[in-house]
Amino acid sequence: MKEEPDIIAVDAGSTDPGPYYLGSGKTLVPDSSVQRDLALLLKAQRKLGVPLVIGSAGGSGSKTHVDKTLDVLKRAAEHVGGQFRVKILYSDIEDGFFERILEEGRRTVDLGVGRSIREALRNPGIVVAQNGVEPVIEALKDNVDVVLAGRVVDIASFAALPWIQGFDKGLAVHMAKILECGAIAADPGSGADGLLGILRRDEFEVRPLNPERRTTVLSVAEHALYERSNPYKEVIPGGYADFRNATYEQVNTGVIVRGSRWVDAEKYMVKLEGSRPVGHRFVVIAGARDPLFISKITELFESTVKFVRDELGGNFTVYPRFYGWNGVLGSSEPMDKGHEVGVLFEVIAEDKNKAEAAAGLIRSTLLHMGWASRKTTAGNLAFPFSPSDIYAGLAYEWSLWHLVELEDPLETSKIDEVKLIG
Repeated sequence: MKEEPDIIAVDAGSTDPGPYYLGSGKTLVPDSSVQRDLALLLKAQRKLGVPLVIGSAGGSGSKTHVDKTLDVLKRAAEHVGGQFRVKILYSDIEDGFFERILEEGRRTVDLGVGRSIREALRNPGIVVAQNGVEPVIEALKDNVDVVLAGRVVDIASFAALPWIQGFDKGLAVHMAKILECGAIAADPGSGADGLLGILRRDEFEVRPLNPERRTTVLSVAEHALYERSNPYKEVIPGGYADFRNATYEQVNTGVIVRGSRWVDAEKYMVKLEGSRPVGHRFVVIAGARDPLFISKITELFESTVKFVRDELGGNFTVYPRFYGWNGVLGSSEPMDKGHEVGVLFEVIAEDKNKAEAAAGLIRSTLLHMGWASRKTTAGNLAFPFSPSDIYAGLAYEWSLWHLVELEDPLETSKIDEVKLIG
């Protein structure tokens, strides 16, 4: 806070943990941890009187997550003392939106779920839009202390104020992408520290606030490889920041970046994220060290699952992972296989009893399965846990992972009136 920043920004969400959190409404981080952090942020906001912007609140940024975070924010405000003016931005898709875009024939793009948006909408579950910078800009117009936003792109919390003040959009987005990852772009890297960004008319500087770290030309430049398929672009709704002509200069513990530019998109499109339950999940974890068993593990597992399907019927799904045997990279693994293998499989079925029965029968069958030249008789697997078949609750899948064209950048957001808390 000695640096007296003009804004304090936090990107609080991600789809990295998968669809469970959006679909279930559970938050990724415990309330106690969130309250502790929010109290620190509110104290800093109160001291400087600058906006505090929180993006993708609760982890997935649905209304459930935003409302839960608001409750925690209220408790943190009571702890800090005084009142705070809060603007809340929701990103949930409201009734009528899908019918409208289908009737109007707006462009949609499937980003990987393997179904059209019309097919996905037969059972979409909980759906949010990953909104752009513009809704955050709109929320900041009322001179509020805190913006509590639902799902937005990672850079939105950091780029909104610079866009309002007329700074170069390309530089602002590039800087924001570095800041939202915190000290991951420092040396040594860390997800536990923040960075300070200083934006000027034709350049920006990023530097760590922890004296144990420094940003270097290498650490900042290589951050362009993080979380993107193209290291020269940071694509957000409305366009992208082009890094191809970016230059990096070392200054003490910081790095100055120049040359990033903004390119407008032909169409303003946002990503829709939908999550729906697909059934009950049981997980089994075991280990194997018999070299003959390991050499045949794929075919033995497949024959086990076939046997269990014949016994119980086929209305369940099995996902195996063999760690030490292409368990992480699958068929792309370049290294030799190990001398022991961790066997993990999950069974998902609409009926909980069916999932449990299938998991148990797969586990017991694989444990005692024999084959030609087998030498062991006691069992093929070692189990670290008892019970070995672990119920993991409802499983969720991404129902929607589509781009959709908007007529207005605010079309998929709802901004409430200012609330006073504390």
